[in-house]
Amino acid sequence: MRLRHIEVFHAIMQVGTISGAAQVLHISQPAVTKVLQHAELQLGMPLFERVRGKLYPKPEAHRLFAETEKLNRDLQGIRRLAASLKGRAVETVRLVSTPTIAISVLPQAMTAWRGDFPQARCELATHHTSEIVNALRLGEADLALSLQDPRHPGIVAEPIAHGMLTVMAPAGTWSEEECARPFTADGLTGELIGLNDGDPLGEIVVAACEAQGVQPVYRTVVQTYQIARSLVEAGAGIAVLDPFTAASADPARVQCRQWSPAMPVHLYLLSASHSPLSHGARELANCIGATARACLEKGS
Repeated sequence: MRLRHIEVFHAIMQVGTISGAAQVLHISQPAVTKVLQHAELQLGMPLFERVRGKLYPKPEAHRLFAETEKLNRDLQGIRRLAASLKGRAVETVRLVSTPTIAISVLPQAMTAWRGDFPQARCELATHHTSEIVNALRLGEADLALSLQDPRHPGIVAEPIAHGMLTVMAPAGTWSEEECARPFTADGLTGELIGLNDGDPLGEIVVAACEAQGVQPVYRTVVQTYQIARSLVEAGAGIAVLDPFTAASADPARVQCRQWSPAMPVHLYLLSASHSPLSHGARELANCIGATARACLEKGS
């Protein structure tokens, strides 16, 4: 099937009529009919049953629709890009981030970036790092943010900010003297909030505790750093978190101490090695790095 065939076929599958497809595609009904007939002729089989002006897809049409769906989305994306370039608009910047950075750093960074790129289009999404790598490799994102270096041959990982592993507790847990001292693993007692098995930060904490001969007991285990932070703010227990999440917590409701021995946590800008960043994407990355560093300085 040709690209025009696929476009018309998908429009008919979505609206169910020749007239509806014509309206969606902004072409005449005879043009839709002609393209559909040509597609069926090339395939050597009918794709629809015609009943009282409506088209009902045959099983072969459903299978073909599933196989060509991504190609049709790509085609629509190409058309939007062509229209954008024709209008001399700034290209779309597609950013994917892990949830913790999307909540703690991105809002302020986006606000700052918008001052210089008021007309730019930015698409934001959140994924875990393994999904981010796939999105970058498949060209579904331009840049990404993670607290992990995926160490993938097709991904460039650039550290743009870093802080230290942080222990957070509800306000009033520690005295002023205790707050001035680093926190060691043997202090992980009482009500503790842990991270899911397999979480990279959680694994660092487990290894650090084992190195100090400590086996903390977590009665509450969460999937995201934001949930852990919210629980600490509500007085539910102590958590070991990344510095960006810790810095975004309400200082009136929590206390923070640096983990000892000190362990750096980096914020990485990720991009595909075969796809250099556009000017708009690079400036957004600069704003994110500056915002992340300012966030850590404010929280220290």
